[in-house]
Amino acid sequence: MSFTADVKDELTRVIPTCSHCDKATLAAIARIEGTLLFSGPGRYKLEIATEISSVARLVIRSLHTLYKLKTELTVRRSVLHKTPNYLITVPSQPNLEPALHDLGILAKTGIEMGILPHLVEKTCCAAAYLRGAFLGSGFIAEPRGDFHFEITVESEELADGLVQLMADRDINARVLHRRNSYIVYLKSGEAISEFLAFVGAHQCALAMENERVRKSVRNEINRKVNAEVANQAKSAEAAIDQIVSIRKLAESGKMAELSPGLQEFVKLRLQNPDASLKELGQRANPPLSKSAVYHRVRRLEEMAKSL
Repeated sequence: MSFTADVKDELTRVIPTCSHCDKATLAAIARIEGTLLFSGPGRYKLEIATEISSVARLVIRSLHTLYKLKTELTVRRSVLHKTPNYLITVPSQPNLEPALHDLGILAKTGIEMGILPHLVEKTCCAAAYLRGAFLGSGFIAEPRGDFHFEITVESEELADGLVQLMADRDINARVLHRRNSYIVYLKSGEAISEFLAFVGAHQCALAMENERVRKSVRNEINRKVNAEVANQAKSAEAAIDQIVSIRKLAESGKMAELSPGLQEFVKLRLQNPDASLKELGQRANPPLSKSAVYHRVRRLEEMAKSL
């Protein structure tokens, strides 16, 4: 199973906090994954499709329990992905139109575009609505790769409403308009973990956090290794330049004119071609600071340059 499927499976098993949470979850799923068909005054038919069997069971159970609606289930198999697809059909019946208004799908003058306040009045219901939105069209990339989270909706008002519900919990989401859809997305691993914890996917949030910490440690190690390699390369280049200067002085017969301090440095450098200036200073007699050794290097290179 993908990480997205794991999250959705865990979310379907979250126990609602209050009696209205199931309604909020169902409302979000129906808004995002539902198709409303109209065949005349007061004659509606609702179809909800999902690829997750546990989501299908949740939708059917909620429709039966909350609104006493009759449902039909059709199991289809995707030719492209070779995976089952569950189509839940709610045929026209007396209880359907009031349920559509209560779920925030139908408005007095047509289709409801935003989120009805009464569905998300409590914090637990806001979490339930976000839970349903993710169950509908949510996606999270595998945590071992780049962090990416998105929920796809069809109206800008609904996208803005989801962003506001997250913002109320200090989860900063953004909206991207793509063709005829609006993408509510998160790019931060921390924000994704906070979302999962808020909507009740605590096990997946823990897995996400573990992966985020692992990435952080790995990146820190890589940074230190790269810095160390760069320092070693820089020290090696400097050592080569110093040896070249020493050879120039030797070929010109100037070695005897060097001060005792410079002669000591020449000896230490030739004996320890890979050592850093700090290490050469520690091997001097008496030991020298790195700045003192660097001062001798500057004098040596200036003499070689003047030849």
